[in-house]
Amino acid sequence: MNRVRTTMRSWSCLGNTMRAFVRGERGALGLAAVMMIAAPWLATPAWAESFFFSTGTPDGRLGALSQPARAGTLETEAADDFILTVTTSIAQATITGLIPAGTPLANIRNVEIEVYHVFPRDSGAPSGRVPSRVNSPADVEIDSATRDGDLGTLEFRASVLDRGFSVLNTVVNGINPVPAQETRGEGPASGDAVEITITFTPPIILPADHYFFRPAVQLTDGDFLYLSAPRPIVAPGTPFVGDLQTWIRNANLNPDWLRIGTDIIGGNPVPTFSMTFSLTGETVPQAGTPGQTNCHGKSVSALAHQFGGLDTAASALGFSSVAALQDGFQTFCQS
Repeated sequence: MNRVRTTMRSWSCLGNTMRAFVRGERGALGLAAVMMIAAPWLATPAWAESFFFSTGTPDGRLGALSQPARAGTLETEAADDFILTVTTSIAQATITGLIPAGTPLANIRNVEIEVYHVFPRDSGAPSGRVPSRVNSPADVEIDSATRDGDLGTLEFRASVLDRGFSVLNTVVNGINPVPAQETRGEGPASGDAVEITITFTPPIILPADHYFFRPAVQLTDGDFLYLSAPRPIVAPGTPFVGDLQTWIRNANLNPDWLRIGTDIIGGNPVPTFSMTFSLTGETVPQAGTPGQTNCHGKSVSALAHQFGGLDTAASALGFSSVAALQDGFQTFCQS
């Protein structure tokens, strides 16, 4: 806040000085004096806000399977949405899920993260196999935003939040195309609630847009049930206008998605769900626009100004080096 006040005072001082010069009030001030006053501000980094988003804490209503394929279980994906209002570099995330009681944390083998645009982007025509695709995740993920522990593009650590956590309903296998989509869920479950903290290596860079966040967690044995959070989002979460409900699919339904509440569980009233996750990073308000020829140069210039240099920018955003930062924004600009 002090930095913001200082910048505002600098702007005010510079503006008043230049207005005086333009009006011809040169008695005590010449152009050189104006530039001497302007120079310190022009060299001052344009500090942006840190980014943090959260859906809050588990509410005990739902656990939804979200994990890679393994023997006897199809790959299953549950995705919930978030919005970015400016270009953002996302360095970390957390997710909360339910694992079988007594499962050692070392049995959490891998974590995968995917990010999706909102349908119809990155998608074909609706297949008619689901009740609706309006406001669903896209058919396919954003390649540049995919991270996988087995590939070394993320690191994770887990901690137990509650040994003996229960949910009122689950969605694991009952993920079917129409007309058999409404299975009402598969009933209650209990186990250990765990929070997984994820560091992206490299961070995920995304322009302003509406997205879906999809984690998948692989256990040595047993299911990872992604835990629901209140919808609408409440404190300590981060409410936003346009919040959508959670969708799910398995390999048999792919590329389509079903709404967990509206399509699968149903009832009157129909329940809707958020899922428990958070995202942390830094905004880059003056970054270039992906697809434009000047995107990379503009982004690098914005980073240098925002952070006072590319070395500082790389460190602040969580990149391993300036080269990694440059590569990350090159990929961002080509997306």
